[in-house]
Amino acid sequence: MAVLIVIPARFASTRYPGKPLVQLRGVNGVSRSLVQRSWEAARQVGGIDRVVVATDDDRIRLESEAFGAEVVMTSTTCANGTERCAEALDNLGGGYDIVVNLQGDAPLTPAWFIEDLVAGLRAHPTAEVATPVLRCDGRALNGFLEDRRAGRVGGTTAVFGRENRALYFSKEVIPYTGRSFGDEEPTPVFHHVGVYAYRPSALAAYPRWVTGPLEKLEGLEQLRFLEHERPVLCVEVESRGRQFWELNNPEDVARIESMMAEMKVE
Repeated sequence: MAVLIVIPARFASTRYPGKPLVQLRGVNGVSRSLVQRSWEAARQVGGIDRVVVATDDDRIRLESEAFGAEVVMTSTTCANGTERCAEALDNLGGGYDIVVNLQGDAPLTPAWFIEDLVAGLRAHPTAEVATPVLRCDGRALNGFLEDRRAGRVGGTTAVFGRENRALYFSKEVIPYTGRSFGDEEPTPVFHHVGVYAYRPSALAAYPRWVTGPLEKLEGLEQLRFLEHERPVLCVEVESRGRQFWELNNPEDVARIESMMAEMKVE
């Protein structure tokens, strides 16, 4: 099965304009752009046939081409990364069995997250979309709660049923736990990792669907699948001692650089 990774990257982010070009300093003191670090993460994934950056901005195109990435130009009308992936696949002429959307704000995504995600979609032939979830320990959950108290969105959480079908995704911290947890203690809260694997049929249908009220309220693209009653498979992944965080706000730069230093990421 041919697998394509698309890294959607747009300059005009509502919360953080120019985010793909933000510099992140590694433990060796060398800075690389967010889009480059995301591309480097994608290149570490096994079993992938092609990696492309999809953008509508020449600044991101020039930056990406400078570090050796293949770039697919897409329109400015794409509402989110899923729509940009759909357009990129169409521009490439198709030919892939699975398309992975590795959003360009997650440079700390371990390779096995994506490998497990692709394996999960392959193992469920009736599933059209899959996305990883990571059980929060107390440290991660407390970070989420601290961000919400400060009025920031620190990440997205997911709840799912016994067959791992998604019930809901939210920028609020769900489910409510009613208690505190130690830093190393596992919690019932799952961090939704912003990566998706689609079958081409689901990806092609997505841009034609009307945007529903939940997607508009939460600003979460995956809710369009749920609002159109298309199941989303949640694939639980393991941290293996690695920290994971997405760059959602300017304040996250220092947090991610601290994690990179702790993990000896150059």
